[in-house]
Amino acid sequence: MSVIESSRGKTAKPFPWTGLIVLASAVFLSVTGETLPTGLLPDMSASLQVGEPAVGLLVTIFAFTVVATTTPLSALTRRWPRHAVVVIVLAVLGLSNLLTALAPTYGLIVVIRLLGGMAHGLFWAVVGAYAGHMVAKEHIGRAVSITLGGGTLALIFGVPLGTFVGHAFGWRLSFGALAILMFVGALLAWWLLPVIQREDTSLRTAGGTIVKQRDRTIPAVVLVCVLASVVMIGQFALYTYVAPFMIDVMGIDPSAVGALLFVYGVAGAVGVFLSGSVLGRHPQRSLVISIVITALAVTALALFASQPIPGIVAFVLWGLVFGALPPLLQTRMLHASSPAFRDTASALYTTAFNVGIGGGALIGALLYGAVGVEDLPWVYVGVLVIALVLTVLTERLARRPRSAASPATPA
Repeated sequence: MSVIESSRGKTAKPFPWTGLIVLASAVFLSVTGETLPTGLLPDMSASLQVGEPAVGLLVTIFAFTVVATTTPLSALTRRWPRHAVVVIVLAVLGLSNLLTALAPTYGLIVVIRLLGGMAHGLFWAVVGAYAGHMVAKEHIGRAVSITLGGGTLALIFGVPLGTFVGHAFGWRLSFGALAILMFVGALLAWWLLPVIQREDTSLRTAGGTIVKQRDRTIPAVVLVCVLASVVMIGQFALYTYVAPFMIDVMGIDPSAVGALLFVYGVAGAVGVFLSGSVLGRHPQRSLVISIVITALAVTALALFASQPIPGIVAFVLWGLVFGALPPLLQTRMLHASSPAFRDTASALYTTAFNVGIGGGALIGALLYGAVGVEDLPWVYVGVLVIALVLTVLTERLARRPRSAASPATPA
């Protein structure tokens, strides 16, 4: 395993394709495990004898566990090698999914999802900064797109394939197969993922005293994190319940849900590609464009859901544009942060991102019973309007003079 130098190093490095592909594979497995219940809602509901909203809340429980534990676990493991953390959390995620496959009751699955959420949060606190440290700043957008592309592939192949297997052979087999893949992923990460050296935020004075410096990029990072949280609230208020929305509102046959999710994921993959090849060069401007088009697509979905062709076109456009949003948000966060603050910034971003996921799933569950699943797209549109305002504020904060930055933490 090669040692990747700090992002401050002067030695030119080849683009770390192998390491980034390993990280992308890990992201694929992690995201598949997190969102698999969305495709198996009806199956798990019938098997566990609970309502579909209760199964949807498994996503909320998972995400809120991430929110509650990411920062403490990041602090607890701050001296651990990042390479070891990735390997360990993948193994724990594998164990969580194996236990889910074997759990006889809904209550036990809730407890198991707590374990999975802890590992998932720590994983995401590491993975974004890991990709950023492996490349020079000008390649961050490309590296993040490759890494987060694993999450998009999870929507293309992971969740639809897991949904198909669950429908055909039982949802427990889907979780069991995913557990095996996660154990294999942990071994591959241990073998192929390059080691990185971490930045230090301290300064040594002339007298030899070590002084910790306050990072001046914190406000910009926090605002990007809030923006990410808001976007995810809207997304998961709708996406968590996308299976019943497709069946009850769009009139999609239950057997075709997996296929349509596959098309949604393919569209998202195109969005990820665009974020890495074109949009990532100007993440702020691209965020504004992507949020506006997402709002238009979801509005069209709300208006034309019951009409087969317009409804499906709007659904696919939603997947295309949203595919670009997570890479753009993470790229914006890593650009806003100083290299020394990236590990902490990634932990904050992970917490905020999962506040959005869990909060969105919870809001969706409440509205599902109160007003019906057909109104969830309008909730998403309203949230995107708020996100657009926050994006503009982020740009204004980023325009502050660089001279205000601490000398200990170059931008």
